[in-house]
Amino acid sequence: MSRLREIIGTLVRLPLRLVPRNAVVRIRSGELRGWRWIAGSSTNGCWLGTYERRVQRLFREELRMGAAVLDIGANVGFYTLLASKLTGAAGHVHAFEPLPRNLYYLERHIKLNELANVTVESLAIAATSGEAFFRTAPHASMGGLRQDGNLHVTTASLDDLIASGRIPKPDFIKMDIEGAESDALRGAAKLLASGPLTIVLSTHGYQQHQTCWAILESAGFRLDLVRDGAADGDYLILAKK
Repeated sequence: MSRLREIIGTLVRLPLRLVPRNAVVRIRSGELRGWRWIAGSSTNGCWLGTYERRVQRLFREELRMGAAVLDIGANVGFYTLLASKLTGAAGHVHAFEPLPRNLYYLERHIKLNELANVTVESLAIAATSGEAFFRTAPHASMGGLRQDGNLHVTTASLDDLIASGRIPKPDFIKMDIEGAESDALRGAAKLLASGPLTIVLSTHGYQQHQTCWAILESAGFRLDLVRDGAADGDYLILAKK
């Protein structure tokens, strides 16, 4: 039966391979239906509109018009676009992404959809501001800060960025940075101590998840485990204050 499902899945996906990777397509469904997307920039689920439906639903439920949003680990911009739409002209999205390949597609998606409420920040969010190394991976969504990294990047802490006036105090944060999330939270101690704030946080690995949970809990957030990553190590937390 599993072999049959595999064959059926391959046949279903086959037509998607015929779409040129550099083709600009319209997103087929979901909140971003009709928006422009580069087919080969990420998984086909993005332009089909089926990508991470649970996270899309959280955005729809938690974001309000006029909100200030930080998309930390923006990748090629799916959630940047979604936040832009849901917050409207009165809102603003700061999209953080250090990887040049992802920045290229992120900026193209912003231009293709003529978004005026998005600022791209070529930074890796970390515990401190300075410089670090980023380890790239075969899949563009899986790289992260590592001491043995092959890419030199600029880092910044959220508290430093807010104190300098470079970004506003956010109402909503989405963070997915492949294991560096606890360091990013440590660099946002002043922000976490204030409120109100909503965070949609992906944590990678049980130890990382437990550390982030403890940081947020001690800062007074109400926590909801949206996705239990016991099977694969990928957890999803909704934190509200």
